[in-house]
Amino acid sequence: MPEKYVIIVAGGSGSRMGSTLPKQFLEVNGRPILMRTIEVFSSFDPAMAIILVLPQSNMALWKELCEEHRFLPAHQIVAGGASRFQSVRNGLEHLPDKGLVAIHDGVRPFVSTEVITQGFEVASKQGNAIVSLPLKESIREVPGPGNKSAARDRSKYRLVQTPQTFDISVIKKAYRQPESALFTDDASVVESAGDSIVLIDGNEENIKITHQADLLIAEALLKNKKSPA
Repeated sequence: MPEKYVIIVAGGSGSRMGSTLPKQFLEVNGRPILMRTIEVFSSFDPAMAIILVLPQSNMALWKELCEEHRFLPAHQIVAGGASRFQSVRNGLEHLPDKGLVAIHDGVRPFVSTEVITQGFEVASKQGNAIVSLPLKESIREVPGPGNKSAARDRSKYRLVQTPQTFDISVIKKAYRQPESALFTDDASVVESAGDSIVLIDGNEENIKITHQADLLIAEALLKNKKSPA
């Protein structure tokens, strides 16, 4: 299999969490969320290069936290941009032109090793692999202002998560496009460049820690991991 890399994007502000501390630095069971996320990939493949994209203003704090927690996994820190698109593009500049790269949210510390493995395997054959889950709730389309809405068939939709894994040549080409408001994730950037998107199944525990309630879920997931089978 080609050489593997991961770009972890951690540019959150913590505003939706109601915290002055960026959410990626909040602790879950005594350790910052971002450290737990990095450790998942470091454990998956200790030899894999890890690129961490952080706002310039957060770098000093991150270094202090690494010293405080004696955080050892090797990783390269890259300055982010004004948007997620720009941050990912900055991370891609530090990769060679060949290989595979997984792009992952810094506040998703519960992605499974099986999902990461499948992402790299599928991307090596088909150019990309996008983690997704089926919808559980009923959905309705709200076309505009007002109370009108319409029921939609949820079986035709998927919730998209990260990691999103790509052949590096494919994702680099896609990120040469001008930035667009329609780019909500890396898959949408690649699709806009003309490539078809390949979906793979994710694990439900792979939540994005964004709100206070997510911290409670994260604590419960960690507690369950430590419980004997």
